[in-house]
Amino acid sequence: MILRVFGLSLLITVAALVAAFLYGGWNGLFICVILGILEISLSFDNAVMNATILERMSAFWQKMFLTVGILIAVFGMRILFPLVIVWATAGLNPGQALDLALNPPNPETPDNPSYETIMLEAHPQIAALGGMFLLLIFLDYAFDSDRRFWGRMVEPGLARLGRINNASVIVALAVLLAGSMAVDGDERATVLTAGLVGMIGYLAISGLTALFDTSEVGREAAAAAELAGDGRGRPEPVLLVGKAAFMLFLYLEMLDASFSFDGVVGAFAITSDPILIALGLGFIGAMFVRSMTVYLVRAGTLAQYRYLENGAHWAIGALAAILLVSLAVEVSEVVSGLVGIGFIGAALFSSVRANRAERHAAH
Repeated sequence: MILRVFGLSLLITVAALVAAFLYGGWNGLFICVILGILEISLSFDNAVMNATILERMSAFWQKMFLTVGILIAVFGMRILFPLVIVWATAGLNPGQALDLALNPPNPETPDNPSYETIMLEAHPQIAALGGMFLLLIFLDYAFDSDRRFWGRMVEPGLARLGRINNASVIVALAVLLAGSMAVDGDERATVLTAGLVGMIGYLAISGLTALFDTSEVGREAAAAAELAGDGRGRPEPVLLVGKAAFMLFLYLEMLDASFSFDGVVGAFAITSDPILIALGLGFIGAMFVRSMTVYLVRAGTLAQYRYLENGAHWAIGALAAILLVSLAVEVSEVVSGLVGIGFIGAALFSSVRANRAERHAAH
């Protein structure tokens, strides 16, 4: 199964490294390797979170995630997204933005900002949009009382707060307002707008997904699964198809994009070359993240380690907080990655300990 899941990623990695060498020589190859390792090592929480969603989708939509989804991740987020940011903030069309990236101006001419400078100046909009999208994901999880709790105090306490109607939206709006007050007056309206766009995107996609998920067909499938079970007293998971699966696919792509915001911006600390960023972050990093996601689903890792989903949501909450804090204070993407890995590691440890205690109780 490992070869079947990771085989394509390995082939694409080899091709990307060859392309990086042909494009930029040994220096290009080295940068590509660094970017790929950075993306893979800091995105395990992304893979775990993706897996919690992907396991609800049929085999067809899992294949779509590995094919169409990778095109969106590579060309959409690693190539088009930076170009669109430069176009929106500097008034340059995508062709001019690409030319600016490939032919940077003389650094001694401040009147001609570089591609990297323009991208870094757009960080408040990116952080607000991605931060609010991820924050709502975490808050909806934290305020949900119908799930397995990790720990005895924090999560149950947050679930009690969720009894307030629209609690997640109220908290998110308060956080966005506080975040906008942390930036200069000229950027305040921009941050508010970007944050609201992130919130609207999440609410629209999650709302449509829930609408299709609770359709008559979905209820009938769920009822059938309850009757069938899995032989151990638990219902078989209902795999979504049709419109519900399509909306969940869009939600998954938005989630994946939000996770990659800080990585894409952080890559400019290493290189501003869009070709190397696409090869390292996209063709190597994003492809391996997808393969890890599919492996977690097919190996049943989420079922075996019961608190992994909890840890992934806390990693999302931490990343949302870091993105919003970065509106006022510069935060390295390495910090966000290490925090995410910390939550995943703690969830794994708790799962192993709970499984061991369960086995001892059974004997």
